[in-house]
Amino acid sequence: MTIATAKRFTLEEYNRLAELGFFNEDNRVELVRGEIIQMIAKGTPHSVCGTRLNREIIKLIGDRATARMQEPLQLPPNSLPEPDYAVVRNREDDYLTSHPAPEDVVIVIEISDSSLSYDQEIKLKLYAESGIQNYWIFNLRETILEIYTDPYQTTQGVFGYRLKQILLPTDQASLPGFQDIVLDLAKVFPALI
Repeated sequence: MTIATAKRFTLEEYNRLAELGFFNEDNRVELVRGEIIQMIAKGTPHSVCGTRLNREIIKLIGDRATARMQEPLQLPPNSLPEPDYAVVRNREDDYLTSHPAPEDVVIVIEISDSSLSYDQEIKLKLYAESGIQNYWIFNLRETILEIYTDPYQTTQGVFGYRLKQILLPTDQASLPGFQDIVLDLAKVFPALI
């Protein structure tokens, strides 16, 4: 009896497929634990939140770090997720020679409405396993910011974050790695009409 299994891709195979034009601009995909995952289309609130977040982060960090929107992170062994937003350490080549690795990441941010359960479960465990210290989810369903810190692994091999903090749109969030930077969440969440 033959059992069908899914093909898992290495980073090299995935990158080669991209180089060969296997994915076109309309294909929003990412590699997660060797699987090619079709990303969910962004709605208007998601896009607005991303635009507002980008505007505020760029103003606040200036040239002290690098802001990246929907750009890959290289997470061992075979993941190349494209978070909605990431702040990474500056590097002279601006990551031309390789995508940021976990040690380069200051914070990973996902903006979630239709992708909320995926971001709270799959992505959260992936980022924790990779040692990403700071993971934020702009939860548009509940209009809250979920802040996750201090990744851990149980003796059963399950990954997660020890600390979860909830902030409201009227709150301010301190940007990890920058003691003097505070993000006003009212300037990020889409205005409710």
